[in-house]
Amino acid sequence: MSGREWVVDAYGCDAAALADLAKLRALFARLIAELSLRPVGEIVWQQFPSTGGITGLCLLAESHLACHTFPEYGSLCLNLFCCKPRPEWDFTAHLEREFAARSVRIRRLERPYQSDEHSRELPELRRPDPLPLV
Repeated sequence: MSGREWVVDAYGCDAAALADLAKLRALFARLIAELSLRPVGEIVWQQFPSTGGITGLCLLAESHLACHTFPEYGSLCLNLFCCKPRPEWDFTAHLEREFAARSVRIRRLERPYQSDEHSRELPELRRPDPLPLV
């Protein structure tokens, strides 16, 4: 079993698009459908009145999908973690088209899992002796 995590940062986005809950709902719906993800409950959304920024969280049978928008900075942060392999998804094209992103940075992290019999224990860290009380 292995996991794959995408950490996506989009910059130079349209502030109005980042405060548009319907656009973010559509982004999640598309990701869920196209990657055959399985939500285990309702998606939770929070829109912040001071900035209009939105946070979304979807718990998945595979792990989670989360986003945070910052209209005041023109940025969107997206995180998708799957414990089972999924195909690549064109985050860049979608974020450029729907949020007018001028720059998209995608980091893909591979997270292999090992059974207990194959894992190595990390050496214990030695803490410094506490300072004497005066």
